[in-house]
Amino acid sequence: MDKLIVHGGATLRGSINISGSKNASLPILAGAILTGEPCIIRRVPDVSDTNYMIQILSALGADVERSSGTVRITCAEISDEAPYELVRRMRASICVMGPLLARKGRAVVSLPGGCVIGDRPVDLHLRGLEALGAKVEFEGGNIILTAKDGLRGAEVDLRGTHGPTVLGTDNVMMAACLAEGQTIIESAAAEPEVLDLANFLNAMGAKISGAGTRRIIIEGVKELHAVEHT
Repeated sequence: MDKLIVHGGATLRGSINISGSKNASLPILAGAILTGEPCIIRRVPDVSDTNYMIQILSALGADVERSSGTVRITCAEISDEAPYELVRRMRASICVMGPLLARKGRAVVSLPGGCVIGDRPVDLHLRGLEALGAKVEFEGGNIILTAKDGLRGAEVDLRGTHGPTVLGTDNVMMAACLAEGQTIIESAAAEPEVLDLANFLNAMGAKISGAGTRRIIIEGVKELHAVEHT
């Protein structure tokens, strides 16, 4: 189609129902991994990416119920290995890496969507998690992260050649919630979906300030709790 021709002049009236943000929903769904208590998340859009994320959580062992835009997730017992056949379909599935590492002390996640380290800033995720004390290894196309002695707060600079990374900021912020001590993320992504994730985590009992700016401060806590979030 070369062009659209719109003939104006009529008075417009009416209303539509706007769904929640997909880009905010994906890391929030992944953030439910951080607690074994039930999380209720409302206004989750019914699109393929959120469906993939729900499938990943179910495959990890979470109890997931979905009805009319509301998702209830309980991650009482979960695996630390995300299924390759689901992860490879969606790049945003990399955001399960931070919460899995923080909750289980180990995370095995394949390179999603055929990404190559350095091609898009997956390396920034790994740099941030390494700064918190994670050991990073590669095996058969999988990223294997371990933190046998737990994660520890650190100052992390997520500046990259392509600018700040939203999912990298999400991953480090989620991991830092259960790390010992204080974490400071410099050159953080400031998009609204990062702030929405921080609000979700703070409602669970996290201590995050500065989300929505280039500098985020997280004070680690021992555990997070049930939450309802829209």
